[in-house]
Amino acid sequence: MSVIQALGGLGLFLLGMIIMTDSLRNLAGDAMRKLLLRFTHTPLSGAVTGTVATAILQSSSATTVAAVGLVGAGLMGFAEALGIIFGANIGTTITGWFVVLLGFKLKIGSVLMPLILVGALLRLFTKDRWASIGMAIAGFGLIFVGIYLIQQGMADLQKLVTPENFPGDTFSGRIKLLLLGILFSAVTQSSSAGVAVTLTALYAGAINFPQAAALVIGMDIGTTVTAALATIGGTVGSRRTGLSHVIYNLFTGTGALFLITPYVLLWQWLGPDVFKNHAEIVLIAFHTSFNILGVSIALPLSHQFARMMERLIPETEPACTRSLDKALLHDPALALTAAQSALKYEAVALLKHVVFLLGDMTKGRESNLLELKYELIKTQSYIDSIDMSDSKVEHHDHFINLFHAMDHIQRLHDRCYVDVDKVTDLKYIEDTESDRKKVAAVFIEVIQDLETNDWLATAERANELAANITTRVDELRHSIMEHVAENRISVPRGNASLDAVRWLDRISGHVARLSHYLADGSNGQDLNSADLNQ
Repeated sequence: MSVIQALGGLGLFLLGMIIMTDSLRNLAGDAMRKLLLRFTHTPLSGAVTGTVATAILQSSSATTVAAVGLVGAGLMGFAEALGIIFGANIGTTITGWFVVLLGFKLKIGSVLMPLILVGALLRLFTKDRWASIGMAIAGFGLIFVGIYLIQQGMADLQKLVTPENFPGDTFSGRIKLLLLGILFSAVTQSSSAGVAVTLTALYAGAINFPQAAALVIGMDIGTTVTAALATIGGTVGSRRTGLSHVIYNLFTGTGALFLITPYVLLWQWLGPDVFKNHAEIVLIAFHTSFNILGVSIALPLSHQFARMMERLIPETEPACTRSLDKALLHDPALALTAAQSALKYEAVALLKHVVFLLGDMTKGRESNLLELKYELIKTQSYIDSIDMSDSKVEHHDHFINLFHAMDHIQRLHDRCYVDVDKVTDLKYIEDTESDRKKVAAVFIEVIQDLETNDWLATAERANELAANITTRVDELRHSIMEHVAENRISVPRGNASLDAVRWLDRISGHVARLSHYLADGSNGQDLNSADLNQ
């Protein structure tokens, strides 16, 4: 019965973690992404935000996936994202502190049982935010009820399970325990659960401190198994992130393995009574300490580490679509951000092609429109695959704005591909050389705003350009008709010239509209669209 009780407690702990983590992600997922983006400017600030985000969400996986999405969307550098990944390891140790300070010392497992009922009632009789709060409360309660049951089961097993039942305190014994810890985390997909069980076993006297330390180190390494498996078939960014997580945790785990003996000797010298009577606190302090030490060593080398990962896993996907990671599709906010990044790159490529067509060969660049068409189709397919069924209102608005932007980018592509001959007729219209240069110069400014993700400035500049071109087109149309009436140009040449100015007007209109929808989707602000109506 003791074994069943301990296993049941582990099951409740895992269920509580799953419920609480999912609920916290629903409550704070978007805010957490904004936190990561706002406060991550260097690997050091990334480590701090990664620690805080993981401590709040109680999930290093959620923090890591968010970092991958931001890198893929071009909103964050890979070196800065590494800081978040490093910091997430420190954040995971918070669960252990909850266990030893609340679960063991205050013994609140039975006290928190009513919270489960409160959480369930909130879930049944409320909606949206309050329902998520209720589930988070219920999950929190289940965690400590699980700890209570594990503790009771371990206490009954104390006479049957002793340190002698585990590999001895030798280097090979510690390696075996480390591998056992990796296996436990890989099976349960939760290092927090493994640490909780280890702390409980140590508290009950079923294992000694060196054995517990080796198990915890293995569980820290074992958390990377899930992340590594999740990167199979993912983008280059996700594979780099997953492999970085594995390499970093192997590095810290190896170092921690050699620190067990010095750490034990230090505590036996500083406070032998603390080491003997509060071994579980000393253990979680060890878990936190070797993770902080690992981050302290790795952070100064973040940029070199990032370059090494970039060489190990080179980028092969075109810039336009490299952010479209299928692993992000389950998270609408991240998937929409990735799609917006792809649309931005495709818009920039098309605008540079337009500048090239307008005669600026230095700042413009001719694009392979057939390849770009394929990338547009791939982006559209990715947007179609985003599951919006249970999404928030703002995600639906973002989706609709991206769908509009996609439509205008495709039409802009068609204007460049199908109607490309019309731009040549601009050369036959008097006084248009300066117009083409001015238009090309403004398009270059729009490109620069897009490349720096200044969505609002892009929309305002493109909108102003479209209005100016519309005014100038009216003047050119009148001039062309006068030239035809005066027999200065033929009727066919006049029609071709009218088509040319209409082409320029439509091009600027599509650029203004796609910029408007990208800005509206990114910032959640309604822009003045009086001049954007078709």
